[in-house]
Amino acid sequence: MGFSVTFWGVRGTIPCPMASHLGFGGNTSCVEVKAGDQRIILDAGTGLRPLGRKLLAEGVTAATLLLSHTHLDHISGFPFFAPAYTKGFSLRVMSGHLMGSPNIEAVMSRQMERPLFPVPLRTMGGDISFIEIPAGHSFKLAGGVRIHTAPLNHPDGATGFRIEHQGHSVAYVTDTEHVPDRQDSRILNLVDGADLLLYDSTYTDEEWSQRIGWGHSTWMEAVRIARAAHVKQLGLFHHDPDHDDATMETIEAAARAEFPNCFAAREGTTIVLG
Repeated sequence: MGFSVTFWGVRGTIPCPMASHLGFGGNTSCVEVKAGDQRIILDAGTGLRPLGRKLLAEGVTAATLLLSHTHLDHISGFPFFAPAYTKGFSLRVMSGHLMGSPNIEAVMSRQMERPLFPVPLRTMGGDISFIEIPAGHSFKLAGGVRIHTAPLNHPDGATGFRIEHQGHSVAYVTDTEHVPDRQDSRILNLVDGADLLLYDSTYTDEEWSQRIGWGHSTWMEAVRIARAAHVKQLGLFHHDPDHDDATMETIEAAARAEFPNCFAAREGTTIVLG
């Protein structure tokens, strides 16, 4: 049935549509996971727009959108997700970091209200449901897909996800800030033995020291987590907008020297896990 991961947006903070960034990609966070018959989308950054066009072209009629959190770089693609306007398309939007007022539906609706956006959420013609799952809980999708969650250390909260299918797994841990010399046991448990870990690698350790409290981590911490959790493959994710292609190539080479089965995520690439 297949299990694969495709990158539609790998950038953090803000889209970067510059020639200097196109090698790795300028769209913000959006990852497609195919797990058997299930289409799972991780985050709704600007990469969601081209993914939506592809899903319609393929005749896909249902998807599950897992939101790590609702900062703009992770939801700003949602108003441009064409399947959500398509009658007969079923979309579950799931989140675990709010759990109160406002709820996830209210937040997603608010960004589509005037004067921020001219087309309100209620005009979407698809069958859209909003579901809140507390971070730390697990749940199942059809076809034997199991999803585990964990809370992350990020302003306003965030959720990490682990998707399991037919003995393989991918862990998505973006927008989290580590504590020096103390690894987060919740993250270690979530990613333990994963076939692929996608981890917030926004900064170098040197850059991070000037940005403590901003809610992000480093590629060096990604390597440390991958080693401690016996991860098979590590993907650096959520690239800083100031890191152009040349900088990203340098970071990727340095990370590979520390953890050989490592890569910096590139928009448009697919990793097959099973």
